[in-house]
Amino acid sequence: QVQLVESGGGLVQTGGSLRLSCTASRNIFSINAMGWYRQAPGKQRELVAAITNGGSTNYADSVKGRFTISRDIAKNTVYLQMNILEPEDTAVYYCNAHIWNYDYWGQGTQVTVSS
Repeated sequence: QVQLVESGGGLVQTGGSLRLSCTASRNIFSINAMGWYRQAPGKQRELVAAITNGGSTNYADSVKGRFTISRDIAKNTVYLQMNILEPEDTAVYYCNAHIWNYDYWGQGTQVTVSS
């Protein structure tokens, strides 16, 4: 099991930046993959970015070139740097940890981009 604590959401204007943090309660090397998902009102939850324990990353097409996922292993923390934010990025962002066949979720953090 793992507990995930997110922080860093907020309100930002179009073109602005935010950095989300997700701290895990265990060594993130022991987690197969960690990622960020988001869910906008009336829409399904979608993958934004993910990083494996080997360091491989992947991104949704809509955020490529604007968002960067990274990690600090010593702090058991994964980050999502979000640049050039657009109103379409407005959503609740959830941290995810995938351990074998199980998914664990953080409580979510709201990101609102005003036009």
